[in-house]
Amino acid sequence: MAGTAMSRRASYMYGNLLKPDPKGQVGAGLGTTTSAGTVTLIAPTNIIKETGQKEKIDGLTYEFLMAPGSEAPSEMMWFVEEKKAMEAAEDATHTLHNTYSLRGAKIREPLPWSKYLNQALVMWGDKVEVIFAQHHWPTWGNDKVVAFLKSQRDLYRFINDQTLRMVNKGMTMREIAEAFKMPDSLANVWANRGYYGSVYHDVAATYVLYLGWFDGNPATLHELPPVEASKKYVEFMGGGAEVIKKAKAAYDKGEYRWVAQVVHHVVFADPNNQDAKNLEADALEQLGYQAESGPWRNFYLTGAQELRKGVAELPTPNTASPDTVRAMSMDLFFDYLGVRLNNEKAGNAHVKLNFDFGQDGNYFVELENGVLNHTANMKADDVDATISLSRDTMNNIFLQQTTLDDAVASGAAKISGDKAKLHDVVSYLDRFDFWFNIVTP
Repeated sequence: MAGTAMSRRASYMYGNLLKPDPKGQVGAGLGTTTSAGTVTLIAPTNIIKETGQKEKIDGLTYEFLMAPGSEAPSEMMWFVEEKKAMEAAEDATHTLHNTYSLRGAKIREPLPWSKYLNQALVMWGDKVEVIFAQHHWPTWGNDKVVAFLKSQRDLYRFINDQTLRMVNKGMTMREIAEAFKMPDSLANVWANRGYYGSVYHDVAATYVLYLGWFDGNPATLHELPPVEASKKYVEFMGGGAEVIKKAKAAYDKGEYRWVAQVVHHVVFADPNNQDAKNLEADALEQLGYQAESGPWRNFYLTGAQELRKGVAELPTPNTASPDTVRAMSMDLFFDYLGVRLNNEKAGNAHVKLNFDFGQDGNYFVELENGVLNHTANMKADDVDATISLSRDTMNNIFLQQTTLDDAVASGAAKISGDKAKLHDVVSYLDRFDFWFNIVTP
């Protein structure tokens, strides 16, 4: 549902906007980068429902291990018996993965992640001879595979357990992330390095997973919003010129983290101050060149680019492909419309609609209190209008291959009742622009 915001941040994370060269995009940690093409999918033919389920595919026997809530909400690993080969999904790769993705996503849980890998060892550890995963190369030989799985298992368990240990000592999110240290036995394993995820942001995410964003200090409970706070910070520090003067001295000392942090306030207090933008960009570039994590490097360097040149509108992946739209359930479709509802435009409007999709079912949709609710398999009697159309027609409208008015004119859709009420609801829906500022207000 985060949609556009997630995709916009993903353009930073994967370096899509950077020139591929030694000072720009050199990779994304888990691979090279994403394409600017259309994202699509192939609908499944068989559904795997439980751990231990076996399926014969092209003469080979696959045994599955369900791993929901690890790297993805729906995740599974499997073992090909005849080949003694384990497919680890993205739960065991040659990098520390993200328990929180910087592009924006729900936090992933490191504890069950670790337990799934332990379960894989129990199920297949005595017979596996090769392990492979998305994006990465295979590992051969039982001893090496088992050692690899154990180190990945312990990596995520260590992040979970030690974060909670430090939480119980009264430490806050950033204090824990800054002080956190892996034992050499884990830190010096190639596959555990932070080329994609990082110990810092995975640990911070684990804190938020258990305790949320508030650190317990009431001074941070209701802070001023960024622009207003930045103006006051800059005023208290003696004005923008004084901050830049001191920040330049800090930059010369190599204090790039502090320069980015403090000059950020000048940029938010005065977004037209190009000297401040350039200095923050310089600091971000240095942080990018020092970063081990591909996403960290890309965020830093893309942020520097935005500060110097503004928002660049370049090709990006198209995630709203026809196949993706067709695969959406109607429940998910109406949830998406609810996210798009601009409550200020809707005001106190109260609209009730029936949607009849024929063999694909009926939905009752009600706009009230600035919220768009929907109920499946229901037809209300006292509605403002009833809209009858096929799912295919709805998909074409959503994909902007036709309009509702054209669908009505062609007979592909029928509206009975007060048509104006439906048009009112449509007029309340926001359209999200992909491009927006990230490092400037």
